[in-house]
Amino acid sequence: MNDHEDLVSVQNPAYSWLTSFSIKNPHKVAIMTPFDIINKKQKGEPVTMLTAYDYPTAKMLDEAGIDMILVGDSLGMVVLGYESTVPVTMDEMIHHARSVCRGAKKSLVIGDMPYLSYQINTVEAVRNAGRFIKEAGCQAVKMEGGSEYADTVRALVKAGIPVMAHIGLTPQTATALGGYKVQGKDIGSAKRIWNDARALAEAGAFAILLECVPANLAKKITEDVNIPTIGIGAGPHCDGQVLVFHDLVGLYPKFTPKFAKKYADLAPVIKKAVEDFRDEVITRKFPETCHSFAGDDNLLNLIT
Repeated sequence: MNDHEDLVSVQNPAYSWLTSFSIKNPHKVAIMTPFDIINKKQKGEPVTMLTAYDYPTAKMLDEAGIDMILVGDSLGMVVLGYESTVPVTMDEMIHHARSVCRGAKKSLVIGDMPYLSYQINTVEAVRNAGRFIKEAGCQAVKMEGGSEYADTVRALVKAGIPVMAHIGLTPQTATALGGYKVQGKDIGSAKRIWNDARALAEAGAFAILLECVPANLAKKITEDVNIPTIGIGAGPHCDGQVLVFHDLVGLYPKFTPKFAKKYADLAPVIKKAVEDFRDEVITRKFPETCHSFAGDDNLLNLIT
């Protein structure tokens, strides 16, 4: 942290809520908390995060040991078929967040604040963030934006809602940034992003997502704030990494970002399975006897 103050010290009022923050699920299984995530940075342990939008995916990620599950507004594109994340509504986010929370028993579930759910004023921000906690069962929220939203972060933290900040490329306002491109490549924008990270950490965010920024800038930010940085297209020096689940497993063939590594290519496998089903139904190969239930033929004589 160089000579900067310790941003996660319990002496910092912005983090006082962390000393007593603990969540348990009804089955008495400890859920990952924001305090645990901060501790991982302090111990030098990398943090893992993936997106999920439904119960079965969340269950798989949880059982695989993923630290944090983000119910991202990216669902607008990879699940709902929108051209961007902008049209996604709070009601759509809550609907998906509920199913994810039912599937996750240990992972920290974070609800992504959609466009215009927090930008109007802090009252709206607290109300909508509270819905993720109260109605969906999330343990935290994520919001895009820099130092201009530091007061909003403070308001959410004051209300007892943990916040993950999101700076660099912010998809909700990508048009204003000149499109979907790397941010922080010149001294002016790099310093602005660095200042944003500092301001949001001081406001009480428990982590910062860095999207599409140069690796050396992400490294400096990671070194200069004592809360975890989670990278997506931000190089290897962040405290953790996140990917969109559909990019990771090849379920969104329409577009794969440069920063996404495809660990599986499920789209053609699923398409082939569907085609095989179609063909076997048409040719009456499915269902077979093993997929059917036997009955007493004598009973049919009683049906008139």
